[in-house]
Amino acid sequence: MGAVLAHNERVNASIPVTRITDHGTAKLMPDVDRERAWLLTVDGAPQSYVDLDEPTYLEFEYARRLGHVLDTVAEAGQALDVAHLGGGALTLPRYVAATRPGSRQDVVEADRKLLELVAEHLPLPAGSGVRQHAADARAWLEAAPDDAADVLIADVFGGSRVPAHLTTRAYAHEAERVLRPGGVYLANLADAAPFAFLRSQLANFSSAFEELALIAEPAVLRGRRFGNAVLVASHRPLGIAALARRVAADAFPARVEHGAAVRDFIGSARPVEDADAVPSPEPPDGAFGIG
Repeated sequence: MGAVLAHNERVNASIPVTRITDHGTAKLMPDVDRERAWLLTVDGAPQSYVDLDEPTYLEFEYARRLGHVLDTVAEAGQALDVAHLGGGALTLPRYVAATRPGSRQDVVEADRKLLELVAEHLPLPAGSGVRQHAADARAWLEAAPDDAADVLIADVFGGSRVPAHLTTRAYAHEAERVLRPGGVYLANLADAAPFAFLRSQLANFSSAFEELALIAEPAVLRGRRFGNAVLVASHRPLGIAALARRVAADAFPARVEHGAAVRDFIGSARPVEDADAVPSPEPPDGAFGIG
């Protein structure tokens, strides 16, 4: 009887789950190639990939690049205080908990029912140090105390677009306020040539931080296709050489732009004021806009 129950549990664990959440239709789909791995989509847009047995496995290219930055912001294994704007299936919080035990993490997700879905089907391990908040990302950030985090990661998408109120100069300065001196801001963004959105985001953060870097696949940077770019901002040197080696050696190689190259990329772009803010561009049909 026990063997039958165990078999049934494995079968049930491989059944897709669909639920209407506060902000759309979420679906958890099992990966047939990895026993306890799941893909989360919301309204058809891929949001997260999680392997419950291997939390350091990062499937999405942009997540791997965020992971490379997280690996280089401090000594290996050093615990950090990390705030995540955008929860998804908690891929990066799981990664930090596994690679930096003892870290304290806050996850801010506007969709309460999505948090409940993930907690039910993809629970965090005991002692993960992750606190979850059902709140708007900017409202939570504005209420957070000064110098509260070592790392702030923004991966907020309404469907496949970054909400407008998270694309402004004021938002960038709130992020700078909440980070400790020497803290690092990371964001997953998506755009295509002529990069009006991406340039404006770099302009926002150049008004708040001394150091900027941009990580993306060369084909994206050359304007050949729509794709993801990771923005990195800090007041301290970013360890570009070590980061560049990591992303170049990845299974999905990317390039790190910084210094004069980033300033040239920004060009004449200006920071975005709240009154003028718009969401990030809609990905073209068939684009994997957030992963």
